[in-house]
Amino acid sequence: RKIIFEKQWFYLDNAIGHIYGTTFEITSGGNLQPKQEVEETTTETKEAGTDNRNIVDDGKSQKLTHDDIKALKDKGIKGQEIVQQLIENSTTFRDKTEFAQDKYIKKKKKKYEAVITIVKPSTRILSTMYYAREPGKINHLRYDTLAQMLTLGNIHAGNKMIVMETCAGLVLGAVMERMGGYGSIIQMYPGGGPVRAATSCFGFPKPFFDNLHEFPLSKVQSLLSGTFTTESLPADPEENALVEEESNGLSEEKQTSLQETEEEPATEAPMEINPAEEQDTVDMNAEDVEFKENKEKENKENVREKQIKQWERRKKLKEAAALLREKNADGLIVASKFHPTPLLLSLLEFVAPSRPFVVYCQYKEPLLECYTKLRERGGVINLKLSETWLRNYQVLPDRSHPKLTMSGGGGYLLSGITVVLEKGKADSSNSEVLKMEEPSSKRCKVQDLPC
Repeated sequence: RKIIFEKQWFYLDNAIGHIYGTTFEITSGGNLQPKQEVEETTTETKEAGTDNRNIVDDGKSQKLTHDDIKALKDKGIKGQEIVQQLIENSTTFRDKTEFAQDKYIKKKKKKYEAVITIVKPSTRILSTMYYAREPGKINHLRYDTLAQMLTLGNIHAGNKMIVMETCAGLVLGAVMERMGGYGSIIQMYPGGGPVRAATSCFGFPKPFFDNLHEFPLSKVQSLLSGTFTTESLPADPEENALVEEESNGLSEEKQTSLQETEEEPATEAPMEINPAEEQDTVDMNAEDVEFKENKEKENKENVREKQIKQWERRKKLKEAAALLREKNADGLIVASKFHPTPLLLSLLEFVAPSRPFVVYCQYKEPLLECYTKLRERGGVINLKLSETWLRNYQVLPDRSHPKLTMSGGGGYLLSGITVVLEKGKADSSNSEVLKMEEPSSKRCKVQDLPC
């Protein structure tokens, strides 16, 4: 199929079989051809100016017009040659500084050279791409914040992780990549089913998904209270019985349709009918019977497929519930558009003691409320609410400097470690907190003092 990317269209057929990192040229017809490395000739000394103060961008420095460049493209001239002609026809190129010349060449190459490089998808590439193009889909989760989540959550192979995210599957894919297919992941999801658009972009092999489970948020409270039950799974004999009943019904319908076809000629017997017309009516009846049979077979197959899918879904739901009931998860990652406090307080019940948890939110106010609730509840230590300040630097010979544009914000993180929560101590601590908050008489005495 045709792929359109950055105003270029091409077909990926010729890319199959090449290693990741291969650079291709887009030839006529949108076909890809591996680019051959050509050494740039540096024999001629470049003429460059001392500064750019006398250069005025009035749009008249380039002699080649848009129509001339289009004619060069139509002739089949490669992008490198077009760039060379643009340099030769520029009246201000020689007056620019060496750095400005390099920048000009780089800009024109990007515009006119149809070159692409195919790289292996990774967490860094996908998170950078999503943050630059569609940050709303990942709740404005910046790539450095995601890296901190993976570190603070102690994600490694063999873990049993609980992930609750509404970031199009980006956080889930990052956790799966870090775990490398070893361990188990339980994805909590709102609504009808989990969203894994970004997870599919990683290109994970099939074994990675064997230990990936899913559980709906709507059934968490019933699981904690012990009232969670799945509907009875259909056994093999029941399925066979259903199929037999359907086949019996189909056979009865077939018999009735055949009886009707037999009765129709009998009623029409007194009338005078030509043999050719009689043959046509028999053929039409036979076609109707075949059409009905095919339609009934399709309906039966669709019903069976639905039953199998439903049975598999219930089986997976039971497996996920069994894993959560053990309450020994090695970590919890929350990055959702919902308020984090009720989510965290309910999901922490499934995490084992002395395990890390990380909560991401685009704004700090919900996390401040969550921080206060956790301090009141107890059972957690080392609570930290943090925000990262990120600034990119250009690192080039003789021109390394921080870039003028920087990210406004990458969200906030609340992290901590679970500990055993004793109910008696928790109740006493709550009563002490209430006592500390009741010095009303003392306040009155202070107010009654004379000025």
